[in-house]
Amino acid sequence: MNDELLQELVEEIAPAVQGERLFRLFQLAPTDLAFDFGLKDGRYLFISVTPAMPRLYLIRRSARQLEKMATAPSQFSLLLNKHLVGAMLRAITKDQDDRIVRLAFDKVGEGERTLVAQLTGRSANLFLLDERGRIIDALRAPREYGPLPGESYLPPASRPAKKSGPTPFTRGAHGSLSEAADAYYLRLEAERRFDERVRSEIARLEREIEKRQRLLDRLREDRAAHGDAEEHRRIGELLLANLATAERIGEKVRIRDFYAEGAPWIEVEVGQGRSLPQEATQRFARYARAKRAAEQIEKRTAAVAAELRELEAQRAAIEEIRATRDEQALARILPPESTRPTRRRAAKNSLPAGIRQYRSSDGYDILVGRGASENDLLTFRLARPHDLWLHAADYPGAHVVVRNPQRGEIPQRTLIEAAQLAAAFSQARADGKVAVHYAWRKHISKPRNAPPGTVTVAGPRTLLVAPRADLPRAE
Repeated sequence: MNDELLQELVEEIAPAVQGERLFRLFQLAPTDLAFDFGLKDGRYLFISVTPAMPRLYLIRRSARQLEKMATAPSQFSLLLNKHLVGAMLRAITKDQDDRIVRLAFDKVGEGERTLVAQLTGRSANLFLLDERGRIIDALRAPREYGPLPGESYLPPASRPAKKSGPTPFTRGAHGSLSEAADAYYLRLEAERRFDERVRSEIARLEREIEKRQRLLDRLREDRAAHGDAEEHRRIGELLLANLATAERIGEKVRIRDFYAEGAPWIEVEVGQGRSLPQEATQRFARYARAKRAAEQIEKRTAAVAAELRELEAQRAAIEEIRATRDEQALARILPPESTRPTRRRAAKNSLPAGIRQYRSSDGYDILVGRGASENDLLTFRLARPHDLWLHAADYPGAHVVVRNPQRGEIPQRTLIEAAQLAAAFSQARADGKVAVHYAWRKHISKPRNAPPGTVTVAGPRTLLVAPRADLPRAE
């Protein structure tokens, strides 16, 4: 992403996000983050500081998609949650002639914080700065270049960015430059995954091929170790045929080979202390073992050779798929990248009877109890410590829980919608305005021997809302 392209993207992004508050963020990969500014069109600011492809643009995804893509938050991501969630983005600007984008935030009680997206190849990084421009922390640990926490931020020394030359993508038929960037990098990512899957499969096949080749070598060695079965039988018969004429010399015996033309004399080794009949018996036993082994080794060799041919055919097919980049053919050969059992997923997403599920405008799941026992189940069995809990103040009613898998701040819009549900499913539903208490689930406890649905709330906050129960139900 060159300097001119990045400047155009920042100019496009700025009107959409400047003046908006950051509701939450998603960690999509170790170096990829999506920032939720609550934009009504469902777009999120995406920043990646992957050295091979540092980039910044708006993406259009659903909150559910991002939740599924999200990974465990890094320490830096948790730090951003602490300092930036709830803050207003005052400005987003790009340094002149440099691939560095600065996002200036204002947060009540904390002052100014700046997120610096350093999109400079190998030194790509994200820095969080305090009001004096000093580094609070960085996403990637500094290596060849990188100021340390506590130091003032300085851009990496680099040659001036080239302003001319081909750009990797243009707006073209897309609605915006961000859409073009998203499509371009999604295609690159799909190509990378394709190449990675092909490489992985070829490597797996080559390992399996090598195993079969080594096995064939061992089978040939085993076959040689057992000796020639017919030779063992022939020597045994000759020993018995020469009992009267054999000449013993130490551990060897001279016998005539009646199977050869002219019946020449040959020497045969005999085990120490063995008579000729005993040696003949040993030879017949070795004949039987060698014959059985030969039959088994032959069958096993044929089976392994067939496996080897099949594996080599598979490798050739994958090599052809790689050459033609046939994704459909690859999908037919390889299973999906991530396969989760359907039954397990269904069981995980199913809710007990009496628990209603709604979806907020920001994509958060809101659960509502139906009665005292369901309230108890919802609050103390289903809710997690960082979920948000709500209940109408001073009136009997439903317990309401907002799922918070990212453990971030709940967007104000979602908070209001959940409070409206709590008011609507309470005995104050006919009132024009209802006070609703809310707190994190970890601050909710149950008094000893209290009836179902009874709770104690530590330090609740209160919101005044109009009852509303027309939110969309989750599927």
